[in-house]
Amino acid sequence: MIRVLIADDHAMVREGLASVLTADGDIEIVATAADGAAAVEAVTSHEVDVVVMDLSMPVLDGIEATRSVRSTEPSVRVLVLTSFGDRDRVRRALAAGATGYQLKDAEPAELRAAVRAVHEGHAPLDPRVAGVLLPEPASAGTGLSAREEEVLGLVATGLANKQIAAALGISERTVKAHLGSIFRQLGVADRTSAALWARDNLAR
Repeated sequence: MIRVLIADDHAMVREGLASVLTADGDIEIVATAADGAAAVEAVTSHEVDVVVMDLSMPVLDGIEATRSVRSTEPSVRVLVLTSFGDRDRVRRALAAGATGYQLKDAEPAELRAAVRAVHEGHAPLDPRVAGVLLPEPASAGTGLSAREEEVLGLVATGLANKQIAAALGISERTVKAHLGSIFRQLGVADRTSAALWARDNLAR
């Protein structure tokens, strides 16, 4: 059984999500929270596997709440569920420690699948969200393939290999292979140096 905390400032949304997520019988709602601070507190007082986190909430927004949850309870995973799919919010949420990111108009079965995926350590990203993370093609030749530029652009946004794999629909092993090739071509030794190169040289 996957133990879920729902954090959303609208009571109707919390109730609706509870009904949707428990429909198949393998997910239980152990707590709900109407703001980010309450969500952080609930995680420390309940046995929680996954937090389904809205971003726009009072007291403490979902991004800061995600950062606090991941800091205080690293084993708890966060699935962002929001109406906002813009590049800035997506990048900030993932950088704060969110494992997955889904939009609220997703189908019920997709939401349940996303909770299961997050619980298993995968990084489900709504395809529309993955799209906004991809960099624009570089304005000048970089020597990298188009796929390598995509991987490098996502590294520069702060995504982990697992999240990059989910965003591009490839395996984590393939991501690692691309990174090895990128490091060799750029003459760098780690992803931090590669990310700095990308920010200076890849068009966004």
